[in-house]
Amino acid sequence: MPHVRFAQRSADRGIAKTIASVSPAAPRLEAVLIQIGVDIGGTFTDLVLWDDAADSVWVHKLASTPHDPSEAAVAGIVALCDLAGIRPADVGRVFHGTTVATNILIERSGAKVGLITTKGFRDVLYIGRKKRPLTFSNYQDVPWQTHPLVKRRHRLGVEERVAPPKGEVVVALDEKEAIAAIRKLKAAGVESVAVCFLFSFLNPRHEKRVKALLKREFKEAFLSTSHEVVPLYREYERFATTCLNAYVGPKTARYIDRFAQALRYIGLRSELRLMSSAGGVVTADGAKLLPVSLLLSGPAAGLISGIASGVAAGTTNVITLDVGGTSADIGVAPNGELREKHLLDTRIRDYDAMMPMADIDTIGAGGGSIAYVDPGGMFRVGPRSAGAVPGPVCYGRGGTEPTVTDALVAVRWLRAEGFHHAGLTIDAARGAAAIADKLAKPLGLGIEEAALGVLRIVAHNMVEAITLNSIRKGFDPRHFVLVALGGAGPVFAVPIARELGIPKVIVPPHPGVGAAMGLLCSDVSYTFQGTLWENLARPNLRRIDRSYEELEERARRRLGADGYDADAIAIRRRTNCRYVGQGYELTVEAPHGPIDNVWVSAVVAAFHALHEGTYRRRFADKEVQLINLGVVGTARRQRRFVPATAVDAGGPRNASSTAGDALFPTANGFERAHARYYDRGQIKAGDVIEGAAIIEQLDATTVLPPGSRAEADRAGNLIVYP
Repeated sequence: MPHVRFAQRSADRGIAKTIASVSPAAPRLEAVLIQIGVDIGGTFTDLVLWDDAADSVWVHKLASTPHDPSEAAVAGIVALCDLAGIRPADVGRVFHGTTVATNILIERSGAKVGLITTKGFRDVLYIGRKKRPLTFSNYQDVPWQTHPLVKRRHRLGVEERVAPPKGEVVVALDEKEAIAAIRKLKAAGVESVAVCFLFSFLNPRHEKRVKALLKREFKEAFLSTSHEVVPLYREYERFATTCLNAYVGPKTARYIDRFAQALRYIGLRSELRLMSSAGGVVTADGAKLLPVSLLLSGPAAGLISGIASGVAAGTTNVITLDVGGTSADIGVAPNGELREKHLLDTRIRDYDAMMPMADIDTIGAGGGSIAYVDPGGMFRVGPRSAGAVPGPVCYGRGGTEPTVTDALVAVRWLRAEGFHHAGLTIDAARGAAAIADKLAKPLGLGIEEAALGVLRIVAHNMVEAITLNSIRKGFDPRHFVLVALGGAGPVFAVPIARELGIPKVIVPPHPGVGAAMGLLCSDVSYTFQGTLWENLARPNLRRIDRSYEELEERARRRLGADGYDADAIAIRRRTNCRYVGQGYELTVEAPHGPIDNVWVSAVVAAFHALHEGTYRRRFADKEVQLINLGVVGTARRQRRFVPATAVDAGGPRNASSTAGDALFPTANGFERAHARYYDRGQIKAGDVIEGAAIIEQLDATTVLPPGSRAEADRAGNLIVYP
């Protein structure tokens, strides 16, 4: 198992240096043996360097740089290479999880977009599905209307028409009108153009022609065509997803290019690869073509890391709680499977993104989440965050509003001593003053009571999110383990596990850089989809077979262009099915082999079983309809990182610690307990730690309330029994 080194901020050099002593670097025979995972969050940038040849892992964490997220990432890569005694040129792969595309949506800072569509349908984006945030209110903000992805004056219709079910052209494309629309958009100063025609998922001929005209007339524009972005039926969602790709595309593409250029500048020769929302890694070129696929990039990597940590600890049913500085990500993985959201549940912020996404729920509950009393006198926490700048009040960087971190310091779950090695100076008094002024006085509470109230509220929000993603989807959390990730995940894990009846918590060796670890566990993967309506009671087998052949060939071409041989490529089939007459479908894993009656029977049987598992009901007498086909093309990496750390066996004993008082919530209020503070780096395999205890490390803090117990295993995990 790999030996792990930590990094800390050096006061004299401004770069990271090692805590443990390191032996001289051995000669590197293959650059590909060294890989780096970089996850850029709203508050911190996390990095992991894995040296396969030396069987070593280096970990680093530093504050994000919101003005240019790549700045912190490049600085971290330079620091890690310096720590490991290597040159950036020795690094074989860099894998990146990013929130850039998501932040563009949150900040509404995307491109000025133009839309070319079928005449008479330019208001599809405005009308949507008639869903309204407040069903019975006549006075409300409808986000996709108030803040449209494309302004109405930039949505232009042209003559063309393709008809279902076979995609025949019934009205030819008016090329003169299309050219006039392109020139009008160019004159209006748009920088990105989306092309969405009716039924182009059945026949993309007209979209392809307009794309060719755009490349001739407006070659500097960022182009998004619906048949390339999301070639599926459902008119509004297809329009919205394509326009969303156009909206985030230019800025995301520039960021990727800038990051890649910065890597080349420091001497790193490998190609940058990015995590997609579906949990696979794609090349930089692939990401620039489909930036909408990056909207859930970082959280997906965290879930993959949690699954790998569960496997390393001998379990596969895991719930991941990844709590960072800005948000908390919750994922449920039964049998170690990364589940995907239904394509109609993949809304990001206020917009529909009909793209494959890992089934993860993100809530505004992190270490930087701001606690406040609203105008109605309600005590609230989040979703607003202090972020990296100015950060929590106790950081002394200009923050004035109390945050979750300030509350954690006030109850002594976090200590100033625990932040020294990270280069942070904690001013507990300043944080306590903010809690007193903004929370305690308005609510008539003491500072400690107000701080514990903050922690109760944020923990309750996490419990609700886990309930939504487990119990309400048919999974009993009592049959799962909770994997605590992020800098604050291990802080809240035990109270949450107690509330939900989860019997065991796993805290990996380096939970605070869990998403960066997950990047090194992922395969290169692409998803290709298409709509194909077939009643499986009377299917056209040849048509299904041809469609799969086309999708599989596209997957192989894409992976081949990335440099992977045919032997390294695996193809997984899937279908979207429903009962005839239903409005929504479920995703069914489809078998390989010839498309014949045996194949159809297997798909139908799998759908019946999935429907029963999802809705507790099957309708065996109903015909099953196939709606969409899909394939997932995957290129497995020769060696994937396994997030486990060899630790010396010490046998059950008491690790060295210091003592202090801390506050813990109880059913009737709170109690002041005599807690032991441990340095996790000193804990050996077999050590048993009884609560109340606080376990500190560079990237996270683990809190063991009174009555809980933790054991260290040989893989470097803390196994906590609530």
